[in-house]
Amino acid sequence: MAIYDTLGTTYGLTRRPDPRIGAQIHAALGDAAEVINVGAGTGSYEPPHTVLAVEPSQVMVDQRPPGSAPVVRAVAERLPLRDEAADAVLALLTVHHWTDPAAGVAELRRVARRRVVVLTWDQQIFRERFWLVRDYLPQAAAFDDTRAIPVDRLAALLGGAHQRPVPIPHDCSDGFGAAFWCRPHAYLDPQVRAGISMLAQTGEEALAPGLARLAEDLATGRWHTAHADLLARDALDVGYRLLVAEG
Repeated sequence: MAIYDTLGTTYGLTRRPDPRIGAQIHAALGDAAEVINVGAGTGSYEPPHTVLAVEPSQVMVDQRPPGSAPVVRAVAERLPLRDEAADAVLALLTVHHWTDPAAGVAELRRVARRRVVVLTWDQQIFRERFWLVRDYLPQAAAFDDTRAIPVDRLAALLGGAHQRPVPIPHDCSDGFGAAFWCRPHAYLDPQVRAGISMLAQTGEEALAPGLARLAEDLATGRWHTAHADLLARDALDVGYRLLVAEG
């Protein structure tokens, strides 16, 4: 997770929680009175009843707002917590960064008394539906192929989990991978790309040809002609999923 000592420097600017996504996450937690947030980053979507955040990157910890839950620097695969330490455990867009996802998920289950909630994405759906990686940046899709955990496998590791689609609003404030699906100019901004791990880790040299084609298609209007249907939509399902497992 040392990668986030580099990637995480722009999170405070480009990764602001979206309240509509937050509402879905908090609904998935149900009536849990105590929550542990694993891979907590800067604290996005952290509910007020979070009793502890777990985050290995000091850069991310330093960006947590005043009044956030107490934080311990540790990795998911080795949580410094007793069994059944809290009602629920939360892990948001983090499992793909773990060195051993199976061990990390086992730890989530160990410390949760009642429920585990994981936000992830279905890579097959993402590849097929998201125009950026399908049409312009296949290198980024290939990179994600190496780290994405198949949703069915993750659900099985969780001991059987319900899957809930998380459509992305057209004006999503949280600048993760597909957040700008109908605001394509955003992907030409280096600061935006720096806060999206699949782009930042793929590297600017590999992305340059596709970004140049995107810039040209935006300048000529080809992108808008090809994707006119998107501009009328309020939200889009590109494969993001909430997995909810009962203990």
